[in-house]
Amino acid sequence: MADALMRRVVPDELWELVEPVLPKAPKRPQGGGRARAESRRVFAAVALVLSGETSWRAVPPSLGVAVPTAHRWFARWTEAGVWERLAFAAQTREIDPELDEWLTFLVEAATARAGAADRRSMSAMAAGTRVEAPVRLPGQVRREDVQPRRRDSGPVRVAV
Repeated sequence: MADALMRRVVPDELWELVEPVLPKAPKRPQGGGRARAESRRVFAAVALVLSGETSWRAVPPSLGVAVPTAHRWFARWTEAGVWERLAFAAQTREIDPELDEWLTFLVEAATARAGAADRRSMSAMAAGTRVEAPVRLPGQVRREDVQPRRRDSGPVRVAV
C-alpha cells in the first residue's frame, strides 16, 4: 500500500528528474546512528502535503516517514534551493505533460509555502485569499477546476 501510494505521488519518470536535484546525505562524523529515511518516501510525503491531499500532522504513517522528518527535509530542501532547481530541470527536459503539470504545481506550492514562512507573501494572507489546487495527482481524474476564492465565499467551479 505504501509503495503504491509513493509511486502514485512520485512516479518513476518524475523521480528520475527529482533525485539528482536533491542534496546528498551529509556524512556523520561520528558514524553510526539511525538509518536515514528514503528520499523518495520523504519527497512523496512532502508532495502530499503541498498538494493539499493531507496536512503535516496527517502524513500517512504507511509511507514510513515521520512527520518531523518530512517537515525538516522540506525546510532543508527549500533552503538549499531544490524547488528552483526542479523548475529549471523540468524546463530543460521533456517529460509527460501530466507530470510536468504536477511538478510545476509542486514547485509553485513549495515556493508559496516558503514565501509565507518568510513573510514575503503577507499581503496575500492579509487579504484573506486562498488558492485551491487546480491540479490533480498523476493518474487522478479531474472533473472540475477550482479557482482562487475569498475565505468567506464558496468555491467557484469551472467546468472542464
